Amino acid sequence: MKINELIRYNQKPKLYEKGSAVMWTDPHISEQLLQIHLHPELDLASRKLTTIKSTVDWVLTIANNEQMNILDLGCGPGLYSEIFATKGHKVTGVDFSENSINYAKKEAINKGLGITYLHQNYLELDVPENTFDLVTLIYADLGVLNPNERSILLANIKKTLKPGGIFIFDVLNDKDLDKKVSPKNWEVTESGFWRPNPYIALSESFLYESEKVVLNQHVVSEDEQTEVYRFWTHFFSHDDISEMLAPQGFTIINFHEEVLPLGDIWNGDNVTFCITTIK
Repeated sequence: MKINELIRYNQKPKLYEKGSAVMWTDPHISEQLLQIHLHPELDLASRKLTTIKSTVDWVLTIANNEQMNILDLGCGPGLYSEIFATKGHKVTGVDFSENSINYAKKEAINKGLGITYLHQNYLELDVPENTFDLVTLIYADLGVLNPNERSILLANIKKTLKPGGIFIFDVLNDKDLDKKVSPKNWEVTESGFWRPNPYIALSESFLYESEKVVLNQHVVSEDEQTEVYRFWTHFFSHDDISEMLAPQGFTIINFHEEVLPLGDIWNGDNVTFCITTIK
């Protein structure tokens, strides 16, 4: 890595300035993510398996309908979709990671589950309109999108729901925001999460307090090639969520902070689950 690049990347970027690479489509990184997804005891790419099971039970108690048509957005390798399907529901899963979708399809075949999996960016969602009784977006996916992207996704979700259909999602709430900024750290290794070959990774985060946004940035250098991965995370109050949903025609919003077990700042009452429907 050239020293002038290091100095430049050490400066706080403009809000929503994009990185140079996307990890979800990288063959090596997406395989690492899949293995993290599948680890039953990790709260990283997915939540722990016990938490996933209890969350599905909670969602189905809220929805309280038999044989629903469910759209699971950001489904990853199908951890939630499979449980919905085993409980008798028709499920369509959508994810941006081809690696995760391919894994989910194979698992559905092996387990005899009739789940439809689509490799799509949910900002370009292509599913039938007025079709789904329930749409889920779990693991704070809505908070990684910028405001314009959130509007696009919410409009897409509204189109897919039947009249009276339910949309359930979770977000990171805005309490103790200053504690959610990670210190600088660096990694030098022969191979690891970011690359199969030797690399240096410089990681840090930046707080945009008035916007309630934290940027987690990773600068990864391998030989002469340097890539920047940027992950924008938004934090919300109840009022923020209501103001975001209202223009899209969502109503009857309920908030729940008791769904997840207590843990670190990314669990327990730091996470707000939201239940809403369309007018």
